[in-house]
Amino acid sequence: MARRSIAREAETVRQRLGNRPIVLVGLMGAGKTSVGRRLAEKLNISFIDADHEIEAAAGKSIKEIFADHGEAYFREGERRVIQRLIGNGAQVLATGGGAFMNDETRQRIAEHGISVWLRASLPVLMKRVAKRQDRPLLQAADPQAVMRGLIDKRYPVYALADVTVESRDVQHGQMVNDVIRALAQWDGWDKQKNESHE
Repeated sequence: MARRSIAREAETVRQRLGNRPIVLVGLMGAGKTSVGRRLAEKLNISFIDADHEIEAAAGKSIKEIFADHGEAYFREGERRVIQRLIGNGAQVLATGGGAFMNDETRQRIAEHGISVWLRASLPVLMKRVAKRQDRPLLQAADPQAVMRGLIDKRYPVYALADVTVESRDVQHGQMVNDVIRALAQWDGWDKQKNESHE
């Protein structure tokens, strides 16, 4: 019964989405890529990882971009790439942790897409990012203090997203279902219907 209901809710979300992207925002380790890929599969639309697109455009890894050019240069490239991707119609777009902090990017997402914040607690985030060595912002003596600082700074801005879903330590499939349910129950679908036809 539950599976049939999720399939029905996924169909509802897909119909309401029309030609707009679902844009996943949140801190590193929130599950944007892993959940996003499966969400796209379930909604039968494409999945795009903004970080991969930035690396492809630059011809180097994000770690190398940070090392060679600094964060400001990276953020400008990120803004341009996301601006281009937003116009590609219905898709699930996973963004880097800092992308939603840019006013222009946030405005563009609000006008042309549906933003979903995958909100995770500090322990959940630290458990997930501990396995990875490719996070430039965490190359510090006290990664947990850095992450806590990012939470303090970014969570009030992430809270501006259309939909918030708690990123928990459960299987990815369960998280995908949580996102689909939250989107199906969201009452703001008509808010940018006009913009999506421009």
